[in-house]
Amino acid sequence: MNILEAVTKSGYFDFGNLRGDIMGGLTAGVVALPLALAFGEASGAGPIAGLWGAIFVGFFAALFGGTGSQVSGPTGPMIVVFAGVYASLSGNPALVFAAVVLAGLLQILMGVLRLGQYIKLVPYPVVSGFMSGIGVIIIALQVSRLFGHEPSEPGTIPALAAIPGAVATPVWPALAVGLLSLGTVFLWPKSLGKYLPGALAALLIGTVTSLFIGLPKELTLGDIPTGLPSFALPNITADTAGIIFEAAIILAILGAIDSLLTSLVADSMTGTRHRSNRELIGQGVGNTVAGLFGAIPGAGATMRTVVNIRSGGETRISGMAHSLVLIAAALPLAGLAANIPHAVLAGILVKVGYDIVDWSYIRRAHRGTRWDLALMALVLGLTVFVDLITAVGIGVVLAALAYVKQIADIQINAAKEDVPRIDDPEDRKLLDSADGKIMLFDFAGGPLSFGAAADLGHHMRERVKSGAQAVILDFTYVPTIDLSAARAVETIACDARMAGKAVFVTGMNAGISRVLAGLNADHCLPADARYAERREALRAALDVVNGVSREEKDVGFSVMQPTSSE
Repeated sequence: MNILEAVTKSGYFDFGNLRGDIMGGLTAGVVALPLALAFGEASGAGPIAGLWGAIFVGFFAALFGGTGSQVSGPTGPMIVVFAGVYASLSGNPALVFAAVVLAGLLQILMGVLRLGQYIKLVPYPVVSGFMSGIGVIIIALQVSRLFGHEPSEPGTIPALAAIPGAVATPVWPALAVGLLSLGTVFLWPKSLGKYLPGALAALLIGTVTSLFIGLPKELTLGDIPTGLPSFALPNITADTAGIIFEAAIILAILGAIDSLLTSLVADSMTGTRHRSNRELIGQGVGNTVAGLFGAIPGAGATMRTVVNIRSGGETRISGMAHSLVLIAAALPLAGLAANIPHAVLAGILVKVGYDIVDWSYIRRAHRGTRWDLALMALVLGLTVFVDLITAVGIGVVLAALAYVKQIADIQINAAKEDVPRIDDPEDRKLLDSADGKIMLFDFAGGPLSFGAAADLGHHMRERVKSGAQAVILDFTYVPTIDLSAARAVETIACDARMAGKAVFVTGMNAGISRVLAGLNADHCLPADARYAERREALRAALDVVNGVSREEKDVGFSVMQPTSSE
């Protein structure tokens, strides 16, 4: 048995769609070529570093990843962060690519620890906000280059500040080829895009035009290193450890989110289901190798993945084929790429930034809740003017608090209701027969959490002061409980006992019982007054209201006695 037969039988590679995978990889590689060069130039590491980043990340993420049709490589979000790292570390390769290697190792660790499912829990307004913010940053960084100028300092704020001066004093030859490039990527017909992608057409048309109009050499990429990439030994010093670790964490998390979002897109198009933790491991291996060879980091690339799928790519072979196409272009390309104008790449990147902005949500935002729009706008602003990790962190915290508030309001409103929800007619009849002397607390659906604890305790304390003689705490629809809610339950039960009310419990599962017992929060909940069914608790409470003692009930008496006022 030869190696090919062994690999085929292992099931790791599926050669059933080999022709489609090769065509998908070829098309995706052609699309990726100008983007890789543009992203490399925008990152500060150089266009060839972008090309090798697409090769390494694309190949190894496909080989070890968990999304068959995904194509990986440099993406807008990753480049925005990497460019900041490159500038802050003064372009020192040993330090810059140490952050990339560490980011890759963190992604592998995230996959091993099975954190993939948690990354997908980032709320959509947060994702929309930081993706749109990244699109704005990419556009802001390229506007001056479109007019033939370079921002004097790295960063979004200096780039924004440089725009008025660049617009006022344009370098006309650069602006001409830049606008030609920009117009090409925006207006390139879809029918032609099947054979020649718009970005590649813009690269070729803009570069050829620049040669005819005699664009000055200083406005082009200039000399580019040729040959294979050299090994870059990472180095972390005490002075740079903090910024390297911070950058690695941001790159790892951002790359994970970017990749898994693209995996979801691929799933929806192919009808398959990706393996998120395995995808993180594949992305981590790709970024680790890229960092070791001085290439820029990457992630799952949505546009290239969509192109791959539409061209017939279905399995990991397509992503690997995309990298092989780029390798074929990388070695002879360096000499030709020296003539590519900065303004042409700027035009291509402006279109990339435009596509990253979440226009579909922005157009419909007025139809949704104001809170979601405000959260999206806040995250967008923080992404542009502060930094990405702060934006995502604050966005996730605010979204989580808003969700907790919504659940808490539901539970508090249910607790305020004088007539609790009871769907069963017999249970309703039993409660009504008590003539208001039984108070039923329905904690509503969902986990009883800290968000509702304080207000629940307050509202129930007020209701306990009423003329009811028995209190039933109904946990039927409560699956879990936290410390704050456990203390609130303790307060409610003890207040009722101190007011002379009989306390009954129904529907409490074993997990809630263990939590309350472990915190000693159940000392006011009688062990003999706990019932699995609400009906049992209602009948027991009615016995108390009607003055039927346990002994009388046990021997079959049903003597009605007047109750004493308390």
